[in-house]
Amino acid sequence: MVRIIDRRYDSKKKSAVNRQRFMRRFKQQIRKAVSDVISGRSIRDIDSGEEISIPARDLNEPHFQQGRGGIWETVHSGNDQFSSGDLINRPPPGGGGGSGGGSASNEGESEDDFVFQLSREEFLDVFFDDLELPNLVRTHLAKLVEYKTQRAGFTSDGVPANINVIRSMRGALGRRLALGAPYASRIHELKAEIERIEDADGADSPELPPLRDELARLRLKIEAIPFIDSFDLRYNNRTKVPKPTTSAVMFCLMDVSGSMDEEKKATAKRFFMLLYLFLLRTYEHIEVVFIRHHTIAREVNEDDFFHSRESGGTVVSSALIMMRDIIRERFAGGGWNIYGAQASDGDNWENDSPGCRELLATGILPFCQYFAYIEITPGEPQNLWREYQKLEDGQHNFAMQRIEQMGDIYPVFRELFKKNLA
Repeated sequence: MVRIIDRRYDSKKKSAVNRQRFMRRFKQQIRKAVSDVISGRSIRDIDSGEEISIPARDLNEPHFQQGRGGIWETVHSGNDQFSSGDLINRPPPGGGGGSGGGSASNEGESEDDFVFQLSREEFLDVFFDDLELPNLVRTHLAKLVEYKTQRAGFTSDGVPANINVIRSMRGALGRRLALGAPYASRIHELKAEIERIEDADGADSPELPPLRDELARLRLKIEAIPFIDSFDLRYNNRTKVPKPTTSAVMFCLMDVSGSMDEEKKATAKRFFMLLYLFLLRTYEHIEVVFIRHHTIAREVNEDDFFHSRESGGTVVSSALIMMRDIIRERFAGGGWNIYGAQASDGDNWENDSPGCRELLATGILPFCQYFAYIEITPGEPQNLWREYQKLEDGQHNFAMQRIEQMGDIYPVFRELFKKNLA
């Protein structure tokens, strides 16, 4: 079978068209390979490229060939083992090329998996495919722009309220002077000629009536020039200049209490790394607020959020109170879309969980576009989960998911932030 590969240059990249066609054709296989790769790599390095492999069987292409009907006689050169009519056994499995495992064999052949190098952009495009923050279509989160009006000269079109009288009259005067200039010059000549004749021959000279008639006609022509024409009108021109503002803020709340062991903290850290990378890649105009809490909540920077080793008891309400206060102090102007995500093992001080539910219901959710709670525990749901469940049915902008093991991070993330196609 003959295969022709187009290797012409396109946009300074070799065979770019073929590469895009390949990725479209094997999209499902590439997405599965990316998912497999994610489970074995750090979220910290997720924004780099990756070398993935696609099984050779998925690359098989249908082709035409002559039928194998009838009787065929084939002569193989160098045959010293078989005679005509002998049956040839199949090659044993595992021989030849392939995975490289097992013992060597002098028989059989196979084909290695196809190794495909994804660039950083291609890898992230596949990884974040079909993801967005909820309610994006209705709130236009990607970039909210405020506009301010400023003067931008004059224009010949507009509404009467925007007419600039001085500029319009200046234009009308200039137009009248330009159109009447030839007539004014001739009128000046006629007046001089009439004065000369009157001084020489008197006011009854027969040469005067034709000159006076011409002078009257010229004056009528000047008076016929419109005082102001629609062509002269000028309007104040005002344009809306975009005044960019940060469009959204994302609150990341993480439980770092003593009940959160290292594995749970690592899972929470990986989830927030994934979320933070998603926000930075997808939305250029967004702020992120990091809040760590045990018995006391603190707003920290990104490095402390992921790497600080401070720990203690568990009072979840401290983080929610801090989030509520920050919203009131810094994001209460009405121009912000507010999102929140909370990760915890759910093991909260029993008397504090009802207060957390009340804080969410009255102090946070009314101001949020979306709030997600992620409980990281392999066992039964904890008391915080049970309290939050009372909010789930009555709040359209609240969602809950559980992560039992590291492999659940990506499916939970996609479920929480999948596109709303409704």
